[in-house]
Amino acid sequence: MKNTVISTADKVILSVGQTFTGHNHDYAMLKAEFPPDPTWSESINVPADLGYQGIKSDYEGDRIEIPAKRPRKSRSVPKPDLSEEKKSENRALGKVRILVENAIGGMKRYNILNHPFRNRKTDFIDDAIALCAGLWNILLPNKTELSFI
Repeated sequence: MKNTVISTADKVILSVGQTFTGHNHDYAMLKAEFPPDPTWSESINVPADLGYQGIKSDYEGDRIEIPAKRPRKSRSVPKPDLSEEKKSENRALGKVRILVENAIGGMKRYNILNHPFRNRKTDFIDDAIALCAGLWNILLPNKTELSFI
């Protein structure tokens, strides 16, 4: 099962999207939950990973960041490599992305998300993921003051 998770750099989980089966692509899930039509992406910083290829062309905003991919191997370039500038940009983006991944990992430390759930209750997995995200946010040691509407 997969969800789209939106988190801050302080590891606070702001949003957990609906649950999709594992064979769905990350970018297709994002487009299903947050259509590219509105201009919501203009006002926020979006450090995405390589699973979101194409986000810069579909969504508007100057602060959408995605890591650079290494060029493909070819006969003319048998050992392709990124420039030092691109490598440093990828490292800087990785330092922000690791905090988001830590928040996701903190949510997964609750065993209900790690083991198969054999109950047939409809949409229970969505409820379980939302509860785990809420518990993670409550237990953060140095969380910032949040007001939920």
